[in-house]
Amino acid sequence: MHQDITESVYASGIIKAENQYQVFSNVNGIIQQYLVTEGDMIKVGTPIIAIQNETSKLNSDNAKLAANYNDFDANQSKLNELKTSIDFAKNKFLTDSSLYVRQQNLWKQQVGSQVDLELKQLNFQSSKSNLQATLIRYSDLKRQLNFASQQSKKNLMIAEKQLGDFVIKSEIEGKVYSRLKEKGEMVNVQTPLAIVGSANQFKLELEIDEFDIVKIKKGQLILVSLDSYKGEAYEAVVEKINPIMNERTKTFMVEALFTKQPTTLFPNLTVEANIVITTKKNALTLPRNVVSEDGFVTKENGEKVAVKTGLKDYNKIEIISGISANDELIVPIK
Repeated sequence: MHQDITESVYASGIIKAENQYQVFSNVNGIIQQYLVTEGDMIKVGTPIIAIQNETSKLNSDNAKLAANYNDFDANQSKLNELKTSIDFAKNKFLTDSSLYVRQQNLWKQQVGSQVDLELKQLNFQSSKSNLQATLIRYSDLKRQLNFASQQSKKNLMIAEKQLGDFVIKSEIEGKVYSRLKEKGEMVNVQTPLAIVGSANQFKLELEIDEFDIVKIKKGQLILVSLDSYKGEAYEAVVEKINPIMNERTKTFMVEALFTKQPTTLFPNLTVEANIVITTKKNALTLPRNVVSEDGFVTKENGEKVAVKTGLKDYNKIEIISGISANDELIVPIK
């Protein structure tokens, strides 16, 4: 019989929401409150869960106090005090400098004594050193205050960031599919707390046997059936082939997208799929049970004939050569 035949690879799998992921906490603590419930629509940044941890709140409060105390503007009075000292030291330096120059001029005119000159020189040098030391103290204090202010602000930012980790927010726009814990439960960073994902876009995760994976290519057509939609078939295409085998199941994970998905879908629905490898039109085919495992058919007169086969599906097999459409064959009784 001449008819179309399609070779395909069988796969089973599940439906998942696009961008579906498990929500984890970045910190250890107790679930203070779920801020959403199953079925809620969420946006990027929507608060999902509040984790309670008093220590982090106290650390944040302490950091805020330290930041206010060390704020640069709040400590201007200390700099103003040193500025006053600088003005005083500068005036004294100018006065002592003038007196020293005048005494030098008098000494050149043989007026005054060596002791007076040395005394004026000593006063000048002392006021000069004092002015330089005061300027250095001012520069050091300004640098210290600026460092303390910046460091306190950074510590406050870190504390507030850590405190913000106790409110877990959504990374996507979509839907809350499951809350995995209850209020008051102790959780850690390895505890999944919820499952969220796209509200309308879904994908298929299919397991492909290691013997068939070399036949799978991106973009291949997939015919999908679901128990939830008995008697209906849907089309999808291969989107991604994960390149590592699961050693336990000896399968590869293939992701696919519906070209036109069912009206209503839920994560974890089971599916069966046939990935179309190739199709041939008007091929000579036989029921698979007519051809023996070693590639022979039996004619009506009892003669066994070797045939060359091609494509196969669940029910039939393509015959490339060995017999014609006019040959009468015996169907084995099983």
